[in-house]
Amino acid sequence: MPTHEKHPLQVNRPDTSQSLHGPASGAAPIRLDLDGLHCASCVARAERALGAVAGVASASVNLVTQQAMIQAAPHTTLQRADLVKAVEQAGYRVIEPAVSTHDAHAPALELSIEGMTCASCVGRVERALQAVDGVTSAQVNLATERASIVGHASTAQLLAAIAQAGYQASVIEPDHAAQATEQAQARAETEQRKLQRSFWLAAALALPVFVLEMGSHLIPGVHHWIAGTIGTHNSWLLQWVLTSLVLLGPGLRFYRQGIPALLRGAPDMNSLVAVGTLAAYGFSVIATFAPQLLPAHTVNVYFEAAAVIVALILLGRYLEARAKGRTSAAIQRLVGLQAKTARVERGGAIVEIAIAQVQPGDIVHVRPGERIAVDGTLVQGRSFVDESMISGEPIPVEKTADSTVVGGTINQTGAFSFRATAVGSDTVLAQIIRMVQDAQGAKLPIQTMVDKITLWFVPAVMAAAALTFVVWLIWGPTPALTLALVNAVAVLIIACPCAMGLATPTSIMVGTGRGAELGILFRKGQALQSLRDARVVAVDKTGTLTEGKPVLTDFELAAGFERASSLAAIAAVEAQSEHPIARAIVQAAEQEQLVLPSIAQFESITGHGVRARLQLQGAEQTIEVGADRFMASLGLSVAQFAETANRLAREGKTPLYAAIDGQLAAIIAVADRIKASTPAAIAALHALGLKVAMLTGDNAQTAQAIAAQLGIDEVKAEVLPEGKVQALRLLRQQYGPVAFVGDGINDAPALAEADVGLAIGTGTDVAVETADVVLMSGNLQGIPNAIALSQATIGNIRQNLFWAFAYNTALIPVAAGVLYPAWGLLLSPVFAAAAMALSSVFVLGNALRLRRFEPLSAQAQAQAS
Repeated sequence: MPTHEKHPLQVNRPDTSQSLHGPASGAAPIRLDLDGLHCASCVARAERALGAVAGVASASVNLVTQQAMIQAAPHTTLQRADLVKAVEQAGYRVIEPAVSTHDAHAPALELSIEGMTCASCVGRVERALQAVDGVTSAQVNLATERASIVGHASTAQLLAAIAQAGYQASVIEPDHAAQATEQAQARAETEQRKLQRSFWLAAALALPVFVLEMGSHLIPGVHHWIAGTIGTHNSWLLQWVLTSLVLLGPGLRFYRQGIPALLRGAPDMNSLVAVGTLAAYGFSVIATFAPQLLPAHTVNVYFEAAAVIVALILLGRYLEARAKGRTSAAIQRLVGLQAKTARVERGGAIVEIAIAQVQPGDIVHVRPGERIAVDGTLVQGRSFVDESMISGEPIPVEKTADSTVVGGTINQTGAFSFRATAVGSDTVLAQIIRMVQDAQGAKLPIQTMVDKITLWFVPAVMAAAALTFVVWLIWGPTPALTLALVNAVAVLIIACPCAMGLATPTSIMVGTGRGAELGILFRKGQALQSLRDARVVAVDKTGTLTEGKPVLTDFELAAGFERASSLAAIAAVEAQSEHPIARAIVQAAEQEQLVLPSIAQFESITGHGVRARLQLQGAEQTIEVGADRFMASLGLSVAQFAETANRLAREGKTPLYAAIDGQLAAIIAVADRIKASTPAAIAALHALGLKVAMLTGDNAQTAQAIAAQLGIDEVKAEVLPEGKVQALRLLRQQYGPVAFVGDGINDAPALAEADVGLAIGTGTDVAVETADVVLMSGNLQGIPNAIALSQATIGNIRQNLFWAFAYNTALIPVAAGVLYPAWGLLLSPVFAAAAMALSSVFVLGNALRLRRFEPLSAQAQAQAS
């Protein structure tokens, strides 16, 4: 039967022009892409700088995505230049998410920029763009290597300004968003290769230094061999040369960023590395070339510490870059689903064109096995389409005339053509990618504590290192100066707070990405934590627990009547009515391919039912359909169907009766069927320890019957949309945080009221737009899966934070030498560097475990087997 079909997800395109006005103007938070953030203290410092700008209500910075979200205060206007200046003064650079609207006359333009390497590059490009006449605002993002310009300046002027600043730029068309993302990924891979080369070069240069120095300390024979061949002083000279090459080559990046940050009074991770290695290197240079300046018994070199520290930290950076690439694997896979070309009707012929050239209204032809290029409506042919990448459902969906198709899904066996309705950034796939990116850039409430601590962490570490140096210098054994230096450097190196900064955002990125693969879209990253805290799940009935369309569920005949002719006669009468129950009966007859007889006379009897006369093979037949009271008024007893009527009542169904030519012929029941996935989903929610409530506008008897059938804990029946809001408030008072699941326009107020709103993706646009989480398919198993994923992600974050804090808390004192008085143990700066790198890699590796999260149904099957 023909049904109205819609995309699994249709959401309004967000305003990507990034207005700088406060909430009174309805603007979304302003997104800036930052460069130069290396640790949690960088995040806190950038947030503090942005929060100090007049008119800023709040600022949230994410270390992994290198993005800042700034909310203007009500009725205020922020100046882009003020935000840029604040970030630059803090020692970082700024970039804005891509603008997705551009044509020859549009006020917004997006450029791809090559050659940027650090935060100062971003500031330089932004200043060059802002100096062009007609530019209202220019925002540059180092991570995406993009610039978003709002204004009326010509493209030629903008490109020329960037060229004069020393960089190269090209225009990104809005429909090339997927291509631009792929290019950004390619650049990230290039950076990984650079880090890999830098590490191997540093390792090759540092290894001889390590062998020459540490070999002499650990193996007496090596010490005597060096002294008897090249000589100790020549060994130091060789170490100086090799270490200088390490610091001025692969290690130069730390000094270019760390020293300026230190001079501004805003030290970061690079500053710790720079100060630590330069201290070891400087002391060694003095010992090599001017030993008379040092106290007796302190003349020694620590070139190996400076060289090996740089090599190990580069290794950590490389491993981090690789792990970070895997955290965004879900986005990369989504981008990879986009078709590259499309076969389109142009000028009476079918031509193959680039996906970016497809326009709304084009007729697109799809062959068996091809990926569908854009969203559209099928106009000719039929086939089955694999929509698992959208809905998570493995069963292909049949597509016939007027069915909707989604770009990125895969056609199976048939061939068809469709009319393009959404292209480029308007497609469902593009909107999904945007949702996931937004969620991955979010900052959870759990990170507030981290931010407060890390704001002062690096300065505190430098103070601890200074205190360590002073204590060892004054009270340490001989050689006090040497031991003071070594321990202070160890404190500086081991305390880099990278793991703290990575703990939360990496888990968010992997968790939301895994959710997208399972058809669970977290539109707001904060929903990850809020969903975990939910204690009761309230669910709308129609369209959520049920299919949302009445169907004929029961049709029992009296003796002497035949099903086909009786159903055809009753359906012919009901075809005159627009009531949902009547339509369900007619659709049942159509599905059985019955021919409906013509109506000679039709009468609606208010409060009772309907009566009609049919022309059937030249004879007239009277059909009467209605409730039991209608049959009673006709003098007909319904006692023979008493047992069936009682069963229907227990199931929450209202029976109807049909009489043919004055004889009781059938009992009929129409109901909105419960989705096949509903019972298992309710059971899974109970297994998670959650209460389940049903909110519905249906009558109490029907609602109670369905609740009893499904094991639902609470029922709120006969409620209007505003009544659902009140019901949620009562549930919150009784149980705690509440999550609400709905799919209709009437569910929007409840979705907004709930602590977490989950919308069925097959529902209406308004419901999807109001929700915090979107379940792409109509399968309710997505509800417990979303909650379980939320719990797993928050648990993963807590593990990361525990490791990061426990690691620093435990090892900083060890590096300072607290174990020396009792056991004579000191932590070498080399091992401190290795431990610091290991900490960050551990956190990233732990976050990546979320990629293996399995849906609850799969878990249950695994346990059963």
